[in-house]
Amino acid sequence: MEKQRVEIALGKYNNLEVIKELEFGMYLDGGDEEILIPRSYIPEGTKIGDFIDVFLYRDSEDRLIATTMKPFAQVGEFAYLTVKDVNQLGVFLDWGLVKDLLVPFGEQSHKMAVGRKYLVYIYIDTQTERIVASAKIDRFLPSEKISFTEGQKVSILPYEYTDLGIKCLIENNCQGVLYKNELFKNVNMGSLQSAYIKKVREDGKIDLTLEIIGFDRIEECKITLLNALSENNKYLELNDKTAPEIIYASLQMSKKDFKKAVGGLLKEGKVQFHNEGILLL
Repeated sequence: MEKQRVEIALGKYNNLEVIKELEFGMYLDGGDEEILIPRSYIPEGTKIGDFIDVFLYRDSEDRLIATTMKPFAQVGEFAYLTVKDVNQLGVFLDWGLVKDLLVPFGEQSHKMAVGRKYLVYIYIDTQTERIVASAKIDRFLPSEKISFTEGQKVSILPYEYTDLGIKCLIENNCQGVLYKNELFKNVNMGSLQSAYIKKVREDGKIDLTLEIIGFDRIEECKITLLNALSENNKYLELNDKTAPEIIYASLQMSKKDFKKAVGGLLKEGKVQFHNEGILLL
């Protein structure tokens, strides 16, 4: 039976067969060439004939190397990474492997600094066949954009502060903005989180919000307020004159939503004003 041809993917995970063992490591079947996995990365008990999951990259001499270390992202993905070094060759990012990830100077959207984090896209440079990254993420967004609707829940990756607020990558497809004057929750830069489409502008730009939009949001705020009252002996010293910062610290909601939630609960007869606060009936 003819042996099936092995196809490998640089910059990604591969399941490869061990075909040779030497003192300094093992060689894996890479089809057209044998690929070294150094001894320090070989899982205990691995023997010739076993298949192991490895990540493939090139070393400083452009040789294919396999590792069981897991990078923070692979080729074809966006990642929020820290700059470790800048030298005459370019910018080098920590992506979880021994060898750092290169951002050529021409792939900076603006000057990158050591210690700071940036959103980049990881790809293979067709001229050098090396794994590199680019901070010019617009070039790597799909040409066909997802059609979003206002109020739609989406996954975002916040990645850059601006004068307006925080730029975010939406569903790995396009970009949007969380406006700083509307932020009432902590935003974890570089971490996937949920948000809602607030507005899709005529020019295609997208406004985001962390709050549920419309009636559902106020219903959620009413439940939050009732739970807080129950947990605080049925009383909260909050009212329409309380500073927005205090309301947010207590309930994680804006003062505007707080007033709407209180108004709704007053109409339903579930709370009443008492002294300088709200009493659960």
